[in-house]
Amino acid sequence: MWREIEPDERHELTIQGYRVVAYVFGNGPETLLCLNGGPGLPCDYLREAHSCLADEGFRVVAFDQLGTGASDRPDDASLWTIERYVEETEAVRQALGLGAVHLLGHSWGGWLAIDYALTYPEAIKSLILADTVADMPHLASELERLRAALGSETVAMMQAHEAAGTYDHPEYMAAVTLLNYRHVCRLPEWPAPVNRSLEDWNMGAYMTMQGPNEFLYIGNLKDWNRIPDLPKISAPVLIVVGEHDELTPACALRMKNALPEGARINVVRNASHMPFYENPQGYYPPLLSFLKDVSG
Repeated sequence: MWREIEPDERHELTIQGYRVVAYVFGNGPETLLCLNGGPGLPCDYLREAHSCLADEGFRVVAFDQLGTGASDRPDDASLWTIERYVEETEAVRQALGLGAVHLLGHSWGGWLAIDYALTYPEAIKSLILADTVADMPHLASELERLRAALGSETVAMMQAHEAAGTYDHPEYMAAVTLLNYRHVCRLPEWPAPVNRSLEDWNMGAYMTMQGPNEFLYIGNLKDWNRIPDLPKISAPVLIVVGEHDELTPACALRMKNALPEGARINVVRNASHMPFYENPQGYYPPLLSFLKDVSG
């Protein structure tokens, strides 16, 4: 379903003294607000994967989080916190007059969406947690399991480079690349919006909050865990996870078991962390069914 579409509206908002750029597709009565992953990625890859839902009667909104894309890029590491991004998200919602939204968070955007839903429960109609987690220490153990499939010698090599801080060594980067093709996007050629976001990555925000790559969490979110708080979320929830996702089905199940009864889960077969590109037929119909069930 996905295709690249020019936005119907482009807004330059002033939030906390900085410029944040938002994009709007369609003008339907129900709003899907998308929070993309990273941290530090422009919203291109998630925006282009969901703007097509304007064809289904939804107003789709995405924005370049501070430090990314067309938004301002201040050089201040103190800005890279989940708490500040929660307030930024609320400021975008209010500035655009979106009302209560269907909130879709992908990857890091899912962590942000969980904290947002807990802080502003009245602002959401439903919550879509796509390829994300609610317990970072549990994720760390899952990532070790995925890395172990590379073999003990490769894992030992990676750990040696991590101890030395030599994350840019060719042999270490080769191992990360292999993991990326197994667990981030399994397509032989990655879609243009994905490459565009990756080529414009703000690694300062990423390193501060997460770490040097997708398989090592040492930033300020490494101890983040909202499993004890998930029972407080009263909005309908859809969890999406790729069969081979780096943020694994076990992480998705951990969220589902902690949420109130009725949370749905869609395990997308033959996909990893980008199911909307890897297996559109496994991704879009369940998402649309959920959105139509909870709209109105």
